[in-house]
Amino acid sequence: MKEFLKYTLATVTGLVIAGIVLVIIGVGMLVGMAASFSSSTPVSVDDNSLVVIRLEGELTEQPQPLTLQTLTSQGGTDLTLQQLLDVIAYAQSSDKVKGICLTAGSFAAPPAALEELRGALERFKDSGKFITAYADSYSQGTYYVCSLADRVMLNPVGDMTWEGMSTEVMFYKNLLEKAGVEVQIFKVGTYKSAVEPYAATQMSEANREQTTAFLQSIWNGVVDGVAAARDIAPDTLQAYADRLLSAAPARELVACRLVDTLIYRNDVEDDINQRYNTDKEDFRLVEAADLVSLATSQALKASHPQIAVYYAEGGIDDATSGRGDGNIHAPLMCEDLRKLAEDEKVKAVVLRVNSPGGSAFGSEQIWHEVMNLKARKPVIVSMGGYAASGGYYISCAADSIVADPGTLTGSIGIFGMIPNFKGVADKVGITFDGVSTNRHGGASLFRPLDDAQRTGMQANIERGYALFVQRCADGRGLSTDSIRRIAEGRVWTGEMAKRIGLVDELGGIDTAIRLAAEKAGLTEYSLTRHPAPAEWWDMLLNNSWGGFVQAELRDLLGSDYESLQFVKHIRQQAPVQARLPYVLRLNL
Repeated sequence: MKEFLKYTLATVTGLVIAGIVLVIIGVGMLVGMAASFSSSTPVSVDDNSLVVIRLEGELTEQPQPLTLQTLTSQGGTDLTLQQLLDVIAYAQSSDKVKGICLTAGSFAAPPAALEELRGALERFKDSGKFITAYADSYSQGTYYVCSLADRVMLNPVGDMTWEGMSTEVMFYKNLLEKAGVEVQIFKVGTYKSAVEPYAATQMSEANREQTTAFLQSIWNGVVDGVAAARDIAPDTLQAYADRLLSAAPARELVACRLVDTLIYRNDVEDDINQRYNTDKEDFRLVEAADLVSLATSQALKASHPQIAVYYAEGGIDDATSGRGDGNIHAPLMCEDLRKLAEDEKVKAVVLRVNSPGGSAFGSEQIWHEVMNLKARKPVIVSMGGYAASGGYYISCAADSIVADPGTLTGSIGIFGMIPNFKGVADKVGITFDGVSTNRHGGASLFRPLDDAQRTGMQANIERGYALFVQRCADGRGLSTDSIRRIAEGRVWTGEMAKRIGLVDELGGIDTAIRLAAEKAGLTEYSLTRHPAPAEWWDMLLNNSWGGFVQAELRDLLGSDYESLQFVKHIRQQAPVQARLPYVLRLNL
C-alpha cells in the first residue's frame, strides 16, 4: 500500500507539474502572438506607390476585444473606420501615392460607415488621383463603396448582390412561453419596439412603418450614390434590383454598366500598370494596414491647441469594468469627459457616438457630464452607424449634431422588462417561500409583480420618458410638444432626422471636426483621440479567460450572438432602458 501511494502521489504530482508547464507554454504562445499582433513598424512609402485597401472583416470605430482570429492573424487586415480614413487622407496628401486599389471581400459595416468611407475616397479621387476596384464577388455594401472607382473589375465567374435592403427580427414569445418564462413589460412610445421580440410573434404595424421608412431612406441613398458614380438612372438601378440581377452571369453586369471589365485576380496588377502607370517602373504596392502608424501620426500632429475626439461606441451600461470590451461604461466615460473639461490644452471636443443606447440611468449621467463639458468648451457630436435612444440621449446636449445620411438615430423612448421565471421553477419542481416585513418587500424573479409594483414600474418608465423628452427639448431648442411628436421611440435616419430638427448637419467626422474648430475660433490645431485603445494585455487580463472566450464567440457568431444572449440580457440589464429596438441586422 505504501508503494502504491508513493507512485500514485508521484504520478499526480507529475501531472500537476505538466499541466502548469503546459499552461505557461500556452500563455507564452498567446503573449508572443499578441506581441506580434500589436507590433506594427511603419513602412517607407516609395515613389510611384499604389495603396491597396482590402474591404474585409468587420468595420468598427475602435479596436475590438481580442479573439483567437486576431491573435493568430499576424496583423490581420481588419482596420477601424478611423484608421482607413487616416490612410486615405495620407494617400491623398502624399506625392508618392498615385492611386488606390480597392479589393472587396467579405465586409461587414453599417450603412453610415460605408457612406463615410466612400466620402473619403471621393475626396481622394477629386484630388486628381485614380481608384480601381476588384472583387470575386461584390456585396451591395462593397459595391456601393467601389462603384465610384475609375475602373470596376470583377472575376469572369464572379457575381454581385443587387437586390435591395431588408432586415429580419427574431421573436422569442412562443419559446419563452414553452420554457415557462413570463416577461413583464413596461414602455412609453408607440414605436418603441425593443420589447416586441419578447411579447409578440410578428412586427407591429408601427414598427413595420418605421422600419420600412428608414430602410427605404438608406437604400435610396445607396441607389443615388451608385447612379451618380456609374451614370445610370436611379429607376434603372431599382429595376435591376427587382430583376434579381444577383443571379445574372458576370457578362450581364458588364452589359448593364455596373462593371467595367471581367478579369482574373492575378491579372489585376498588370491591368492597372498598363492603364495608369506613366513611369517606366511598375507601381509599388503598399498595404493600407502597413500605413496605419504613418497615417495616424500625420493625422495627430503634435501641436497646440487641441481638438479632442472622444469615441463612445457600444451599449451603455452602469459598470466600471475595464475598457476594451466594446461597451460604454458610464462611470468611466464621465471621468474621461471631466478630464477633458479640465484640460486647458483641449479647446473643443468632438464626441463620436456609435451606440444603440442602453441604461437610461447611465445615459443621464453621461448627459450631465456633457453639459458640464459644454459649459467650458464647444462640444460637437459626430454620429456613426447608430446614435439612437440612449445614444441620442448623450448627444442631444451638444452645441451641434452631425450625422451621416444613413445613421440610425432618434428612438426617443423608454422601456423596462422584468422576467418572471416561476413557470420554469414549476416545470422542474422547485418551490419558493419566505417572509417579508412589509407588503411589497422582497421582489423576486420567481413570482409576478403585484398590481402596486406594476403601477410603480410604469410610473418610473413614464418619468424617465418625460425626462428624456425634456433633455432633448432643451438641447435642441424645441418645445417638449415638438419633441413628443417625433419621439414615441421612432427610429430615423440621419437624412430624415435633419429634416425634423434632431440633427444639424449631414456629414462625417471631418465635418464635425471642422465645426468644432469654427466654434472654438481655431485656424490651426492638432487632434487627440480618447480613450486610448486598450493594449492587448489589458484586453486579455481585464476580460479574463471567460471574457476572451466570450469575445471569440461574438467574433464567430456575429450578429446572432446578441440574439442568443437574450435571456441573459433580460436578467442582467438595468431595469429601465433607452435602447434601439433589438439588434438591427441590415442586409446591405
